Amino acid sequence: MNILILGTGCARCKATQDVIEKVVKELNLNASVEKVEELSEIMKYDILATPAVVIDGVVKIKGKVPTPAEIRELLS
Repeated sequence: MNILILGTGCARCKATQDVIEKVVKELNLNASVEKVEELSEIMKYDILATPAVVIDGVVKIKGKVPTPAEIRELLS
């Protein structure tokens, strides 16, 4: 599983990364978590608001910090 966190490095983007890493560890998943801060890369996903979460190439969340429950649901 490949998880991308799209965002320019703001506090909300960092909070999103923290939530995702915590849930991945909690669920003991074999997943790579990568932070994408390059604007040209973020633009490829056709989103207007960050943070955004992309799982295996599909945008799942955009414009908000997800809750741990939302991430658990997406990853299980």
